[in-house]
Order: sequence, then structure tokens, then C-alpha cells
Amino acid sequence: MTSREPRKTVTLLCPVEYLGSLLIPSFSVVGGMIMMLCFTLRYIFTPPFYLRNIFKQMVEIGVNSMPVVLITASFTGAVLALQSHTAFKRFDAETLVGTVVALSMTRELGPVLTGLIVAGRAGAAMAAELGTMRVTEQIDALETLATNPVRYLVVPRFIGGMLMLPALTVLSDGIGIMGGFIVSTRVLGANPTTYMTRTWDFLEMEDIFHGLLKSFFFGAAIALISSYEGFASEGGAEGVGKATTRAVVLSSMAILISDYFLSAWLFK
Repeated sequence: MTSREPRKTVTLLCPVEYLGSLLIPSFSVVGGMIMMLCFTLRYIFTPPFYLRNIFKQMVEIGVNSMPVVLITASFTGAVLALQSHTAFKRFDAETLVGTVVALSMTRELGPVLTGLIVAGRAGAAMAAELGTMRVTEQIDALETLATNPVRYLVVPRFIGGMLMLPALTVLSDGIGIMGGFIVSTRVLGANPTTYMTRTWDFLEMEDIFHGLLKSFFFGAAIALISSYEGFASEGGAEGVGKATTRAVVLSSMAILISDYFLSAWLFK
């Protein structure tokens, strides 16, 4: 009897240990991100302010991402107009194509696609840069120089993401609507006046504002996740590569998951 009790205990503990091995790292990552977020929010409003770093990150996140964002938005609007026209033609509702393109771009496709593109381009760059600084001990060198690495490295990226994602979303919305307009009027033969009239009749400022509010949260999430993964990277070049991959994957998941909850909250 006594010889079987240890085996039974071990058997019962194995599933618990396995579950703990899966959950503990996840909770550790979430806790680390929450702590970094708290420190970042605190340092945003207290000096010193590294304005040069903030403007540099605004250029890196916003200006350098413009070409790919504009190309993606223009063809997204064009495809949306093409598919909507094909579907609405069955119900003699071709005049609503402009409305569908405008509402889809401003509410969902504009902020979400822009966030995913920035996560893949600027987010990966953030994680790779900070990860390289971590494994080459440059972040440790900042601490020895009495410079807070979160204030110096994370806060500018956080501010840059929150400011530039809405700006990129505005451009994405405008170019997407223009792409749908060009395809509808030049390719599908729609009346330009009717297209624009239908667009502005049903598009409200609330739709644009809610899309920009989404992009604000998306920018903060991308900067926070990418910075944390860069700070937590280890193991040389291989570790930096893994951190970059995790940053892009987690940022994309955060955008898609938070998009649902923000939509449920904003568009009641």
C-alpha cells in the first residue's frame, strides 16, 4: 500500500505540473508587459523628455510606413468596390457601393490593416533593435550611465505609436475611399456624383472618430509589445530573431482581439 502512494501522487501531479509549465510563462509575460506599461505611463508625464527620440520614432513608425500603408489601402478599397458592386448588382443596389467602401474603411479595414502593417514593419524593427541592444549589453550600459532605459527607449516608441497610427489611419481611409471611387467610376461605370453623394449621406464623423480611437490603442499595443519583447530577448542573434517573431505575432493577435472588444464597445 505504501509503495503505491508515491506513484499515485506523481501521476496526479503530472497534469498539474504540465499545465503550470504552460501558464506560468504566459502570466510572466503579461505581468512584465503590465509593469512596463505602468512605468511608461508614469514617465510620459515626468521629465526629462527626450524629444529628439520621440520625433525620430514618429518618422520611423509613421513616415517610413506610409508607402506600404498607402499601397495596401488603395488596393483594399479597389477590391472592396469591385466585390461590393458584383454582389449588389444582384439586388439592383449598385449605388450603395460608395457607402460600403467608406464605412468599411473608416470603421474596420483602415485601422486594422494599418495596425497589422505597422506591426509587421515598425514593430519588428523595434523588437530587433531593442533585442540587439539587450544582447550586446547596450541597455545595461544605459543603466550604468544613470539613464533609465524605459524612459529613454520605450517612452518615445510608445508616444510615436500612439500619435502616428491615427495619422496613418486617416491617410489609409482617404486613399481606400479614393481607390474604390476610381474603380467604381472608371472601371465599373458608376456615376461619380451619385457615388460621392451616397458616400457622404451615410458616412458620419462618429465612424471616423471611432476608427481613429481604435488605431490609437493599436499603436500603443504595438509599441508596448514590441518593446517588451526586445527587452526580454536573450541568447544572441537567435534570441533576437525569436523575439522579433513573437513581437509581430503577439501584436497582430492583440490588434485582432482588441478590435472585437473595441467594436462591441464603440458601435453599440
